[in-house]
Amino acid sequence: MTPKLIIVTSMVLILGCAPQADQAKVAPQSEPAETAPKADQAKEASQSDQVEIALTDKLDSTTNNYCLDIAGGNKNIDITKGLQGHTCYSYRGSLGADQVFDPGRFAQGELYMPNFKVCATLSALQADAKVGLAPCDSSELQQFAFKGEGTITPKAAPDMCLTLATATRTGRSKQHQIKALQLVACDSQQSKYQTWRARTSMD
Repeated sequence: MTPKLIIVTSMVLILGCAPQADQAKVAPQSEPAETAPKADQAKEASQSDQVEIALTDKLDSTTNNYCLDIAGGNKNIDITKGLQGHTCYSYRGSLGADQVFDPGRFAQGELYMPNFKVCATLSALQADAKVGLAPCDSSELQQFAFKGEGTITPKAAPDMCLTLATATRTGRSKQHQIKALQLVACDSQQSKYQTWRARTSMD
């Protein structure tokens, strides 16, 4: 009788332990599902920190509005050539690398381009001054008043506005139109060339 009792007891112990082993295998599976949304949220937050600065009026543009843009394109981007007005790349579904600005820096008076770590920099505080790019140094040539919509004016010369030229030329593709950018006296008659807004996508 004794050997039989030992066998039965052993079987009960083995069967009793089996569900616990299965539970141990299932428990860790819930962890990956919790971490995935956090990664997505981080990606969305990063994208929301990027905007293009587009002229409100489309003017003669056939594809999209004009955006502040670094001269050149793709491998030919050259920050020494400064800023110009160029067809906004957002029509492709995402912002162009050389048209991205950090809206968080507007409050500091800076038009900062995070992909190149430079700020818009005026050549002078007078009419017809060009808009170049240089490492940010908080100088008056880099300080602008812009709240995300409206005119863009130097803080040291509030009667002057960043203005697109009336003349238009095309880039390597006729689909892309380009206008010169310069500092001109603010004028209600020129408002369609002087009114800007920050946006995250084409509208």
